[in-house]
Amino acid sequence: MLTPKGIIVVKTIFEAIGMQLPKVLLPKQGTDMHRWAVIACDQYTSDQAYWQRLEQQTAGNISTLNLIFPEAYLDDEETEERISAINQTMEKYLADGSLEEQPPGFILVDRKTTTTASRKGLIVALDLERYDYTAGAQSLIRATEGTILDRLPPRIKVRQDAAIELPHIMVLIDDPQQTVIEPLFSEKLETVYDFELLENGGHLKGYRVDQPQLIEQIVTALEKLADPDAYHEKYNVDGAPMLYAMGDGNHSFATAKAIWEKLKQEASAPDQVMNHPARFALVELVNVHDSGLDFEAIHRVLFNVNCVHLQQQMKAFFAARKTPLDFTLCSNLEEAQTLAEGNEGAHAFPIVLGGRFGVCIVEKPEYTLTVATLQAFLDHYLEENPSARIDYIHGEKAVTDLGSKTGCVGFYLPAISKHDLFKTIVLDGALPRKTFSMGEADEKRFYLECRKIC
Repeated sequence: MLTPKGIIVVKTIFEAIGMQLPKVLLPKQGTDMHRWAVIACDQYTSDQAYWQRLEQQTAGNISTLNLIFPEAYLDDEETEERISAINQTMEKYLADGSLEEQPPGFILVDRKTTTTASRKGLIVALDLERYDYTAGAQSLIRATEGTILDRLPPRIKVRQDAAIELPHIMVLIDDPQQTVIEPLFSEKLETVYDFELLENGGHLKGYRVDQPQLIEQIVTALEKLADPDAYHEKYNVDGAPMLYAMGDGNHSFATAKAIWEKLKQEASAPDQVMNHPARFALVELVNVHDSGLDFEAIHRVLFNVNCVHLQQQMKAFFAARKTPLDFTLCSNLEEAQTLAEGNEGAHAFPIVLGGRFGVCIVEKPEYTLTVATLQAFLDHYLEENPSARIDYIHGEKAVTDLGSKTGCVGFYLPAISKHDLFKTIVLDGALPRKTFSMGEADEKRFYLECRKIC
């Protein structure tokens, strides 16, 4: 809109779609972007060597590696010292000009990986007031998987005193007609970054989107997706519309929500706190129908287990539920996968125990998804065997490498269809935790854009 003096005033908060036009922080001109951006902290959690390589590659440079807590180190004794160093570095980067605040606007993202030429996204800030991760929630922003409350405290420790946020959060929209993000690539936009990513991460380009007409175009398209009548016709359901579904970073978004709720509770002036920057969280929006977006399975590996005892426990667990399990040894993973794919009506998944491959077949499963069938057992087993440990793994090779070690077992799971995700969440609610991954590990979002939250 125009003021009487002809100055363009851009609206920055759009309540109907739970969105804010953010003031993004970007590294100062001349920064080595190749070493600035690093991958999401929840990747390579069983591979400290990966993070040690990043330390060597970014040494002497300003880098987002100095602003995050890789989860591979969560069990180390120096946790408090690491968090303190992160907070001090954030303050330093703000004070010495390493980070420069941009005018209000979105960032259009184009990511090339080893498997896709282009995955498109849009950096926005979403309203945490419109998010609810509890079961049965009817919020505008919803969780796609069960939120593990025990995983929030370490993340809260990292964020609660942080001066800035860095998103590895990717939020999905269901836009089959490609009305929100894709049309922006036909516009003439200013390039704000263009560089190769570390460790086989591919290439990343970013474009500034701050023109009032384009902002209005984006908002209008999102409002149409959130229109109650269109929503009800699309999914054939009643209830409040869901516009956004969590893709990657579910627990990071839940952490931001927890801190926001705490700020509200402690506020001396409740009305004023609603303008606090921590009410919003920076994310990358991605269209679930983007041709460059693939859903990959998230596999499981158990550590510190007795393989014979585990097999006995699996058979007993499923027998007690009258969903008997059959285990067949195979000569290799390919044979196990072929056997698993040929069991219509059952839930079948390959497994590797100390280097031996096999396939587990659960007849008459009580759950819709194979991952739910397996996770029900794993939750039970871990509760009964506290010395055992689980990790969630991206990529079959990593499962094979880890599951082939003594005292380890790897489980290979199938991917779900991305085109069914929104309807599944609308009809059935959140999926079992760690059901799907948006790409392999090296395709995950890299930290780059920042935003003040204090």
